[in-house]
Amino acid sequence: MPWWPSGGLWRHPDFLKLWAAQSLSAMGSRITRTALPMIAILTIQASPTEIAILSALGVLPGVIVGLVAGGPIDRQAKRPLLIAADLVRAALILTIPVAAWSGDLSMPQLYVIAAAVGAASALFRIADNTYLPVLIGKDRLIDGNAKLEATDSIAESVGPGLAGMLVQLMTAPLAVIVDAVSYLWSALMLSRIRAVEAPAAAPEAKNRVFADIAIGFRACLDEPAVARLLLAETLMMLFGGFFHTLYMILALEALGLSPVVIGVVISVGSIGSFFGALMAERVALRLGLGPTLLVTLALGNAAALLIPLSVLAGPLSVPSLVAHQLIGDLFLGIFLIHAISLRQRLLPVEVLGRVNASFHVATGLALPVGALIAGPLADHIGISATMWIGAIGGCTAALAMLSRKVLTLR
Repeated sequence: MPWWPSGGLWRHPDFLKLWAAQSLSAMGSRITRTALPMIAILTIQASPTEIAILSALGVLPGVIVGLVAGGPIDRQAKRPLLIAADLVRAALILTIPVAAWSGDLSMPQLYVIAAAVGAASALFRIADNTYLPVLIGKDRLIDGNAKLEATDSIAESVGPGLAGMLVQLMTAPLAVIVDAVSYLWSALMLSRIRAVEAPAAAPEAKNRVFADIAIGFRACLDEPAVARLLLAETLMMLFGGFFHTLYMILALEALGLSPVVIGVVISVGSIGSFFGALMAERVALRLGLGPTLLVTLALGNAAALLIPLSVLAGPLSVPSLVAHQLIGDLFLGIFLIHAISLRQRLLPVEVLGRVNASFHVATGLALPVGALIAGPLADHIGISATMWIGAIGGCTAALAMLSRKVLTLR
């Protein structure tokens, strides 16, 4: 198994520090993601509308960061940005237990924290994707991305359950201290990386936000394979917004499942993505990179057809949802590892921050647009019918990858 610690990047001291940093912080992030709405509900008695606002504020600032951060990331060393993002997130999270202890915790404070942590997390992700090829070189990107993705899938599986246990044992405001500690650990590990990074200079675009945005998108569109990836991932997130909005409603109301069963079903997806990370390099060696991208994207999105099908499956409704999680996350995990690695490999490091920001903005906008389409559509034609539209629409993402340029990638 390529992920098992037996050689390769496991003998790369600086990569190990990056991996150690992200392993614990990924777990902590899942704890806060789960605990934050619990804090609002259990401690402040927040209304459903307030919870919806809290959720939106965790996502939307990341789109703004994506618009303005790509150029600055390209023009300076990435590691200090990663450390700064960790320290900011730790400081923000620690204000929650302090305010709860003093009796001053409020929804406006949680709104500010959700927005600021979301913005810092977006900056971290964009800088991290830009830093990896600088740290390990472009010839080991698939191996590096696969290892990080496998670790992330473990965090996705364990984090929400651990959050529930911590909330029960420590109360919700105290549970997030674990996340703050994980960010401090991440900053410490990143500070120990010894590789010298030479920042790429781009004085002609300095302090020009719109020029940076244009450079990022133009770099994507000038490379045909990357342009196809951008279109495919945007379509996938657009129709993914249908499931982001309606999945819980379908599971709770149409299928009558309990929250416990739903939680177990969703956690199964991390098993699929974990094994996808293990298989990613081997699949590409067997099929070739281009066919791997096309096949895994097609199968991963086609698995979403099992969601509306579960309404018709009777006693097989839960197995249908489990199969979707396993199959979908398995193949989409493979696709995303190779998609990220491909754009890191094909595009110059000098513009990679702006390219990563372009992907972040395009997909970050597509998800809420899809969600806003799905809600009113479900009111008119029903949840099940809308989910069929979302599942079939998601399959169009694979059509965006159909080109000779993509199929001949090696």
